[in-house]
Amino acid sequence: MSITTMTEAPLSALEKLGLHPTKTVHYQLTPAELTEQAIQRKEGVLNDTGALLINTGEFTGRSPKDKFTVKDELTANTVHWNDFNIPIEPKYFDQMFEKVTKHMSQREFWVRDCYACADPNYRLNIRVINELPANNLFAYNMFLRPTEEELENFVPEWHIIQAPSLRADPATDGTRQHNFAMVNFTRKMILIGGTGYTGEMKKGIFTILNYILPHDKNVLSMHCSANMGKDGDTAIFFGLSGTGKTTLSADPNRSLIGDDEHGWTDSTVFNFEGGCYAKTIDLSAEKEPEIYNAIRPGALVENVTFIDGTNKIDFASKKITENTRVSYPLSYISNALEPSIGKTPKNIFFLTADAYGILPPVSKLTAGQAMYQFISGYTAKVAGTEAGVTEPKSTFSACFGAPFLPLHPGQYAEMLGKKMTEHNVNVWMINTGWSGGPYGVGSRMKLPYTRAMITAALEGKLDNVAYEAHPVFGMLMPKECPGVPSEILNPRNTWSDKDAYDAKAKDLAQQFIKNFEKYASGVSAEILAAAPKI
Repeated sequence: MSITTMTEAPLSALEKLGLHPTKTVHYQLTPAELTEQAIQRKEGVLNDTGALLINTGEFTGRSPKDKFTVKDELTANTVHWNDFNIPIEPKYFDQMFEKVTKHMSQREFWVRDCYACADPNYRLNIRVINELPANNLFAYNMFLRPTEEELENFVPEWHIIQAPSLRADPATDGTRQHNFAMVNFTRKMILIGGTGYTGEMKKGIFTILNYILPHDKNVLSMHCSANMGKDGDTAIFFGLSGTGKTTLSADPNRSLIGDDEHGWTDSTVFNFEGGCYAKTIDLSAEKEPEIYNAIRPGALVENVTFIDGTNKIDFASKKITENTRVSYPLSYISNALEPSIGKTPKNIFFLTADAYGILPPVSKLTAGQAMYQFISGYTAKVAGTEAGVTEPKSTFSACFGAPFLPLHPGQYAEMLGKKMTEHNVNVWMINTGWSGGPYGVGSRMKLPYTRAMITAALEGKLDNVAYEAHPVFGMLMPKECPGVPSEILNPRNTWSDKDAYDAKAKDLAQQFIKNFEKYASGVSAEILAAAPKI
């Protein structure tokens, strides 16, 4: 056994954990060293700009049905058990832990000490143990990086052990199939096996923070992006994939706090992460220059292919998956805030890409409406590629991040409502989707208009204009907005067939109401009263 730059303290801690290394243990290697090792082991290649490219294998995305939470005395009555929070007995976790530690002890592995939460009051120390150097590079990029001085007395509170080549046996291990991610809140550990997809690590830590911070620390955890203006005003952007969360929070006139995961305390909004994990499908220097320019040495790009005969990435290719991604440190973004901590927000934006063309392009929400829409987490995606399929498809994801929420969505919504009231926050809904009719009839809202609406809200230019209530959904629609044609502000006015708009609005309202049924028993009367009216 050999140790590379690992002191006796972490090594003895690994042995106490149950790992008994027989081969080299690599500790806290640099991105350059990890990249070189991945290439030497033929696990990755470089592109023309020096980034490391890997293929994550069988799984090119998360596997929500194979993520389990140990159900024990701590979690039995606190976790909201559902299709995403799937219970597993402690005995299966213990059994899998023995398999994982035995498996790793017989292999070379990589150890990284890091932490989550930029606000030092909520810092969570993490020790990540990986079977592959590229996955350890992901941990370097995505989690926050301790200083050399901090490493001298580093004590991990949580552990992640990731073993992609270890396959579970569903017949004896309590899993659904051979891949698994198991979260144990009592033992403060995440076990991942049978999958090389790096995002399981990131979202595993997000999941535990979504339990610890609201439940134990009175901090609202959020799946959102955040930025800050020159005057220190913070804005938060919630939205599911495809709604514009990354694009709209990337504002050259504002500093980026973070693009995906944040906590909201009594006085701060802080990033959980030390990096970004951005989609690269159809990426271009023109559309997303910051992400495009971040693909350089130290970045890790997943599941892309090259343009034939070159080592240039074909960003349009979906040959392996549409979920192509790059991870890189937050410092690769030119206007990133360091440390990534802002003040309490003045404005919150719920982004939806409503492919039905029903919701207003910009509207203001009451506290009850904000909590209702937050729990609903709505967007509508365009029709698939099948011939003849033209109807959009509604998607609801509680709190804009249902797969990562261990508590009842009502708890996060109540915290949001309380903080909105305490800090006098404006909440806006922005429809980045269709106007003048549904997908296939109307047209997509122009990005310059959307940016103008957000800027107007941020600058207080919508504070004193006249509003009208949407007849079905109730949110307040401004009658004017600088830089935006007034005729598009009320979506009904943009439809040539007003009866068709009314019918589709009622249909969408019924979808909201049906979706909300499963949350109704865990929310307040104020939230229930904010449902659409048919």
